[in-house]
Amino acid sequence: MSAERDSAVGEQISDGGRKTAKAAKTAAAGGSASAKKAAPARKAPARKTPAKKATAKKATAKKPAARKAAPAREPAAKQASARKAAPAKSSAALKKAPAPRKQVVAPKKATASVPAAPARTVAAHPQGESLTALVRRARRINRELAEVYPYAHPELDFENPFQLVVATVLSAQTTDLRVNQTTPALFAKYPTPEDLAAADPEEVEEILRPTGFFRAKTKSVIGLSKALVEQFGGEVPGRLEDLVKLPGVGRKTAFVVLGNAFGRPGITVDTHFQRLVRRWKWTDETDPDKIEAAVGALFPKSDWTDLSHHVIWHGRRICHARKPACGACPIAPLCPAYGEGETDPEKAEKLLKYEKAGRPGQRLRPPQAYLDAGGRAAPPLGAG
Repeated sequence: MSAERDSAVGEQISDGGRKTAKAAKTAAAGGSASAKKAAPARKAPARKTPAKKATAKKATAKKPAARKAAPAREPAAKQASARKAAPAKSSAALKKAPAPRKQVVAPKKATASVPAAPARTVAAHPQGESLTALVRRARRINRELAEVYPYAHPELDFENPFQLVVATVLSAQTTDLRVNQTTPALFAKYPTPEDLAAADPEEVEEILRPTGFFRAKTKSVIGLSKALVEQFGGEVPGRLEDLVKLPGVGRKTAFVVLGNAFGRPGITVDTHFQRLVRRWKWTDETDPDKIEAAVGALFPKSDWTDLSHHVIWHGRRICHARKPACGACPIAPLCPAYGEGETDPEKAEKLLKYEKAGRPGQRLRPPQAYLDAGGRAAPPLGAG
């Protein structure tokens, strides 16, 4: 029976309906039972065929879904791997990031820390003062002081370079007045380098006792006298590199000698000079050599010697260390430290010293210009 059904179904599909009608007549002649059985046989393939088609459709529907899912999984894996790789790249980028940052920051520190530049040495200007404004203010202060002290001069008595270099060495840790009161007896007994080089140290110590530190100073002046005789034929050299080789002679002493005995410009950085240029905010340096370089950059070289005299004279007479006479200061409008001292004019006037207060100066034999300006000579040692 199954074979007949399968053949009938096959014919129905192949002959397209003609053989189906003949089969129906043959079935009617054979009896109702066979007709009844044949009918379901026709319907069964019809039912099975849609089922097969449905399953085929489901299969075809599932296959594309599976095919589509497969590509979806691959990008997901790639995305996951990309996500895992991304932090690695970002971390690598973060690790590499500090390198360019250091390259950007380092030059700023290097330029800020460059000492040879004049802008670095005079960096601390009042209220952000520019270098140009500082130069103008500094030079104006010097011009004002030149009008106040037109007779400014080295306040050590000397007649030749030898006397000046010896007097300058002796002026350490004492006043120029005390040196001027002491050197007349010294130079009267030892007028030349040869005489002082052969002197008895004990006799020299006794003469220099009033100046303080007389043993060390005796050793220095006798030593430099011997060096002058042995190395320079008894003559004081006129070069900085030669002067600083002498015992007891540094840059400050050398510039005093060069500027006042040889007419060669130099900045004398003594205690008064150091104090005032920092008070005026010309520089914040504390080392004398750096102060010399910083201030020298603000002025032409031809002004250095007179500038030194102006600043030192102002520090001794008006702008004192402990209590400046601000109320009597001629450069008060230009001074960023105005107000540190006495501002009342009457009280400030009582703080003035030397010729500004009508008193003697420090030289026993001052220049005539100083006397013409109203200055008074200092009294000799023991005159009261």
